[in-house]
Amino acid sequence: MKYRTVLPGSTIGVLGSGQLGRMFTIAARRLGYRVHVLSPDSDTPTGQVADVEINAPYDDLDAVTNFAKQTQVVTFEFENVPMKTAELVSQHAPVRPAGSVLHVTQNRLREKTFLQTSGFPVTPFRPVHELADLSTALEQLGVPAVLKTAEWGYDGKGQVKITAAEQAATAWSTLGEQTTVLEQHIDFDSELSVVAARGVGGQVEHFAPFTNMHHNHILDVSISPATVPDEIAREAVEIARGVLAKLEVIGVLCVEFFLTRDGKLLINELAPRPHNSGHLTIDAHVSCQFEQQVRAVCGLPLGSTTQLRPAAMANLLGDVWGNGEPNWTAACAFSDVKLHLYGKAVARPGRKMGHLTALADSPQQAVERVLEARLALDASLTSTTA
Repeated sequence: MKYRTVLPGSTIGVLGSGQLGRMFTIAARRLGYRVHVLSPDSDTPTGQVADVEINAPYDDLDAVTNFAKQTQVVTFEFENVPMKTAELVSQHAPVRPAGSVLHVTQNRLREKTFLQTSGFPVTPFRPVHELADLSTALEQLGVPAVLKTAEWGYDGKGQVKITAAEQAATAWSTLGEQTTVLEQHIDFDSELSVVAARGVGGQVEHFAPFTNMHHNHILDVSISPATVPDEIAREAVEIARGVLAKLEVIGVLCVEFFLTRDGKLLINELAPRPHNSGHLTIDAHVSCQFEQQVRAVCGLPLGSTTQLRPAAMANLLGDVWGNGEPNWTAACAFSDVKLHLYGKAVARPGRKMGHLTALADSPQQAVERVLEARLALDASLTSTTA
C-alpha cells in the first residue's frame, strides 16, 4: 500500500489531552507541524502547547467531524478513545495507529487473547463473564491471582488481588460484576518495557529495554539501559518487534514484560502510544519516543534510537506537593538532572504531575542521582545544595 507523506507545515490531530499529548506536541512543533487537540477538558497539558484546543466530548459527532476535517493525520495519546470516535475521524483523515490496533489494546481480554493466539508469551489468564467463571478460573490458575476489568483500567485501577478462593464473590462485586480477566499472579524478578516505532513502510526502530520499578501500581522509576542480561534484552526486543508487525502498527507501541525468577519473559500489557517508561528518551537518546511517533504517523523516516548516556527517570506524583510547593530551586541545582512538568493546575496524590531524568556514567549512578534530586524537592527540607 502506498502512503502519502504528511510533510512539515501540515496539521496533526491528537485525540486526548494529557501529558503524553503535550510531549508529542512539543516534538511535532519542533519539526514544523501544527497540532490540533480534541478532548472534553480545557486548559489541558496538551492544549497549553497546541495550536488549537477543541473542547468537546468524544461522542460529539459534529465537533469530532470538524476536528478531523482540519487535520491531515490523527493520532491518540491514550487508548481509551471510543472506537466510534476513531472510526468517524478515519472517514476524513488517516488515524495512526489504526482503529484495529485501538480495538485490540483497549480491552484486556481481546489483547491477551490476541497475544496468546499469535504465539507471544503472555501471563496465564482466563476470561470471566460471571461469578461461576471466576470460581472455575481460580481452580485452574490457583491463588494468588489478580482479577482485572476488561476495560478502562490503568495504574492499578480496576483490579483486585485474590489470595483465597473464598474471596471470589467479594472481588467480583468490587469490580462491578462486569466482564473481567483473571490473571495468574507472577512472582517476577523484575519488570521491563520495550518502546518501539513502526513506520508506514514497515520499518521498525526500537529503544533498548528499560527496567521499571513501581510503587502502588504506578510507575516510579525507569532505568536505561535495563539491568538485565544481554540475552534477555535481545529476546524482549525480538518479541516487541514481532508484536508491532503482527498488529501492523503505524506509530509507537510499548510492550510491558514480567521477567520471572527463572528467566522467562511474559507480556503483561501493551500500550499503543508513547509510554511513561520512555520519557527518559527525551534527554538520553538521539530521537525520543515522541519524535518517533511524529515521524511514524506522518510517514517520515524514523530517527536514530542511539542512547547518548545512561539515564534514569523518576515520576513526580501529586504526593510531592504534600509539604507545600516543591523546592524547584533545589532540584534544578542538580546540573545533570532535567525537570519536566506537565502544566497540571491541581496536584492530587497519585496524579502524574511531571518527571525528573538524570544522566550519568552508569545506570546505577543515574538512579541514585534522580532519587536524590526528587528528595530535594521536599519543601520541608532546607538544604538546596547538590
